[in-house]
Amino acid sequence: MIGFSDKVDWFLYAMARLQKKLCLSAIKRSTIHRTSVAEAGCQIVDSEMGRHSFCGYSCIILNSEIGAFCSIADQVYIGGSHHPMHFVSTSPVFLSHRDSVKAKFSRHEYEQMLRTVIGNDVWIGYGAKIRAGVTIGHGAVVGMGSVVTRDVPPYTIVAGNPAREIRKRFAPKVCMGLLKTEWWALSDEKLKEAAQLFQDPEEFLRGREDL
Repeated sequence: MIGFSDKVDWFLYAMARLQKKLCLSAIKRSTIHRTSVAEAGCQIVDSEMGRHSFCGYSCIILNSEIGAFCSIADQVYIGGSHHPMHFVSTSPVFLSHRDSVKAKFSRHEYEQMLRTVIGNDVWIGYGAKIRAGVTIGHGAVVGMGSVVTRDVPPYTIVAGNPAREIRKRFAPKVCMGLLKTEWWALSDEKLKEAAQLFQDPEEFLRGREDL
């Protein structure tokens, strides 16, 4: 039997979830596949997200390409702008592009937005930060709270600040085999057949000729 305190806890939990979902997302000049989801509170600008991917609550994704079947937890930051450390000043008041500040003392050209690329089937943990211009390979995993400042090879697990390689997800032969299949490009119909073997990567690779 459910007690009064349990009902109160459930109600408070439901209200907290509702409050989260009521936060508006800001999505500008971006394309999110119809099968993918960006939860409430996200800011997504000049970016693309492939099919069957999702990002959690309050993520910031700027000038980035995100592949298919990606799992991105809450409060993840991907991409962003750069400042010219080799100039006299790093301030945008000396640069040609528009910015938050209004003053302009000069208009020097500077490419501030580097493209960040997240491959297919990438899992990014809660609160991770991905530096602008980084490429994360297919099948990689980024640990919770990690700060990624360098490219991550396919099927590599990284964690820490700065993020470092922990290990590969699979043996090298299996990693190479999975990359060759490019299973994330299969149609949904083909994937329904192939998914029966997804719990065993080696068995899946043995049967890939039938896909």
